[in-house]
Amino acid sequence: MVMHEPPRHIEWVGDAATGHLRLLDQTRLPAEIVWLDCRNVESVRRAIHRLSVRGAPAIGIAAAYGCVLGAQQRDAVAGFEAAAAHLATSRPTAVNLFQAIDRMKRCAAGVGDDAALPRRLLEEAQAIHEEDRAACRAIGEHALALLRELTDDRLALLTHCNAGALATGGIGTATAPMYLAAEQHLPISVFADETRPLLQGSRLTAWELAQAGIDVSIITDSAAATVMNQKCIAAVITGADRIAANGDVANKIGTYGLAVLARHHGLPFVVAAPTTTIDLNCACGEKIPIEHRAAEEITQGFGRATAPPGAAAFAPAFDVTPADLITAIVTERGVIRPVTAAALAAQFDSC
Repeated sequence: MVMHEPPRHIEWVGDAATGHLRLLDQTRLPAEIVWLDCRNVESVRRAIHRLSVRGAPAIGIAAAYGCVLGAQQRDAVAGFEAAAAHLATSRPTAVNLFQAIDRMKRCAAGVGDDAALPRRLLEEAQAIHEEDRAACRAIGEHALALLRELTDDRLALLTHCNAGALATGGIGTATAPMYLAAEQHLPISVFADETRPLLQGSRLTAWELAQAGIDVSIITDSAAATVMNQKCIAAVITGADRIAANGDVANKIGTYGLAVLARHHGLPFVVAAPTTTIDLNCACGEKIPIEHRAAEEITQGFGRATAPPGAAAFAPAFDVTPADLITAIVTERGVIRPVTAAALAAQFDSC
């Protein structure tokens, strides 16, 4: 097996004063490779909102770079503050967005020279990017060891949505152990839920894993129960957009159903996410704000009518999986098992 580098999809071009953010437009994958050059704050917000860049860690990274664009204005401080406020309105569920913006605010507060603000903010955004890259690899190492233990080395996995390189600054969260298994020449196979209605699993996860030479099969979301029943997989692993203090996990709609199915079939259900996705200020899953998307994403998917004119649609982008259905949460700091409020807090207390 030839291991290829994960796709590059987010980068800063140029210097702090005049440079810009370049994003791979994920809405165009896998049919086209199209890059977006975001030269102002609104273009970054629009890219986040319309899912040109998506995945909790990647959203945070993009927002951090967007803050740099705000500080390029004549009044750097006012431009930055306006940028931070505007970017925070882009999407409500992924806590990494708000943590990155808050970190940029703390950085800005420590800069006395207005002219130096863009440069200092760019350094901070690049640090956020690099830290996530390192976190992804650490998550992969911890997750691979756990999965080999839980599955007796039978690395046949099911994943949902895209918690891959395209969603992060590195090799992904849920996909990180997949990349490392391939790197170590361990036999691995992956079933990727297509993930309706926007097909992040078939368009993105299957695309990037295939690019890396990893054995991946796409299934419809409704086939997951059959795949489990026929013992095609040994474990389920997903990412997360926000993890509450008690261990409840918000992730792409359909994740909760997979956790229920995994419990019924006696399969491990593992969540992989950086500690930046843990929100200790959010007590439980019921407190996590759930984004609702436009009905047209269901009724007119990819520009084609798939429902009668005027049909109503219920379109939550995320659901919440209760902590008691989760076998383990894996972060860059290690494995949380069992998943309890005390165990989550302990990861932070130990650092």
